[in-house]
Parts: sequence; structure tokens; C-alpha cells
Amino acid sequence: MVKRFALVMAANLIVVGTAFAHCGKCGSGASHKHDIVDTAVEAGQFNTLATALKAAGLIDTLKGEGPFTVFAPTDSAFANVPQDVLADLLKPANKGKLTQVLTYHVVPGKIVADKVVKMKGLTTVEGQRLDLSAEGGTVTVDGAKVVKADIACTNGVIHVIDAVVLPANDNIVTTAKNAGTFNTLLAAATAAGLADTLASGGPFTVFAPTDAAFAKLPEGTVANLLKSENKQKLVSILKAHVVSGRVYSDDAAKARQAKTISDFGLNFVKGYSGLQVNGINIVAADIDAANGVVHVVDRVILPE
Repeated sequence: MVKRFALVMAANLIVVGTAFAHCGKCGSGASHKHDIVDTAVEAGQFNTLATALKAAGLIDTLKGEGPFTVFAPTDSAFANVPQDVLADLLKPANKGKLTQVLTYHVVPGKIVADKVVKMKGLTTVEGQRLDLSAEGGTVTVDGAKVVKADIACTNGVIHVIDAVVLPANDNIVTTAKNAGTFNTLLAAATAAGLADTLASGGPFTVFAPTDAAFAKLPEGTVANLLKSENKQKLVSILKAHVVSGRVYSDDAAKARQAKTISDFGLNFVKGYSGLQVNGINIVAADIDAANGVVHVVDRVILPE
């Protein structure tokens, strides 16, 4: 699942916290008289971003009270996007898709650099999560480098990035198909009549057992569950793996509990091997999909 364009600029990385070099009024130590939009326009290197915000009808929002944290791609970053793709996004017919891309660069609240470097992810206005990494003085957001940080505005803060990042486009079912390790789960979801819901509904959080996880069940269990006369039992088992809304792993660890769409209780505990749900290992977490998030588990959750 690709969440961003693989774009790289040749410019040298400026360590996080450096002042906004091209705008004397916009540095971290300046008097902040401009909102996010006016700050970006005055800087002179966010013309494409400003055009996109106007096309998406987001200018007034980002000139509003906020506060917002914006990971802003420069004109150079947008120049690396295939021009036909960019032109297509700016068409009125694709306003919804453009809005999704732009709001994926915006996080509610004012989150400055010293907080960003301590975090593993940030949930965007779009709903999906940006993956953060800070190593050796380099901070990346979904793989895009932060080249300038802490550009303070009256209604938030801007961090400049060197690439356009993209939210996941595939729904939960397509994401599972592309992974190639959830064939039994997909067959079960189809037999239970839940595949369409997981493809078009949501958002959902799915604790997805792999094919290997299903293989751990007693011999013949899966074949028996897939029989039409056992549909309700299969539905009950599958719904025990689905929670309404997006619940990321750190949120689950803090909450410690959650209710599935069938009102089945899930308990989260941090074990030696990482986060567990009802004693089952979460072996891969926070896989974004267009309509939710997937956590991979190594056994099937069986409600009583």
C-alpha cells in the first residue's frame, strides 16, 4: 500500500528548528502577524499549494481560528508530481480527492518540532495517520523530509516538507487482497456477507488474522465455518475482529479496552513482544486503508 509519491529533492537538509530562510517575517523568532495561508503566500515558495487550497475550497478553513499544524510541500515538491496527475487533481470534478490529499497534510492543533520528534504518528484532518520518524537529526513524515520547522503563524504552525504525501486509496478489502496473506479471512468475509461492508463502509478498525493464524485452528474448523448453515457463527467470529472508527495502536494501548461492532469486548495489554489484544499478538500495526486501519494478528479471536 503506497501512501506517498517517492519524491526526493536534491537540496541539503536543514536541521529541524531552523528559521524560515526565505521569509524574514516568518521565522520561529519573528513577530507572528499572519495566518497559515498568508504566511505561505508571502514566503513565495508555496504557490502550487496555495492554488490547490483555493481549488479545494480550503482557504477560509486554514485562515480560520485553528490551530492547525500544516506539513507544507514546496513548489519544488509539487514539481516532482507527474504534471498530468496534478492537473487532474485540480479539476473541479476531482475536488473531493484533492481535498482528501490536502487535508492529509493538516493535523489539528499546534504541534511544534520538539513534540513531533517524540511521536510515531499524527492523525490528520483527513482521518488517516502520518508516520513520523526522527533519526540522526533528520525528521521524516511518511518518508518526506522536514526541511524547515516551527514556522509560527497566528493560527498554528507550518513545517516544510520536500515531497507530497498521499493517503491510502485502497479500502480494507483491497488492502487485504494486495497483501496476499489474508485469503482465508477474505473468503470468510465473503461467506459471511461482510466483504461489501468492509469495502465500502466504515471507517473500521480490523484486527486481521493471517492465513497462518487461521491454520492454527483445529483441523476442519475453517471448512466447517464456511458452510452456509454456520453463517451466523462465522459472522459472530468475524465481527469480534472489527471495531467502529479508526483505533491506532497507541490509542488502543492507552484505552486498554474497546467494543467491537458486535459489542464483544477487546482488552489491550503491552506484552514482551508488543501490543496484544485478548492475549493475541499484534504482529503488524497501523496499516492505513481508505476506510479504516488494519492491525495484523497471529491468531483468530474467538468470542465465547
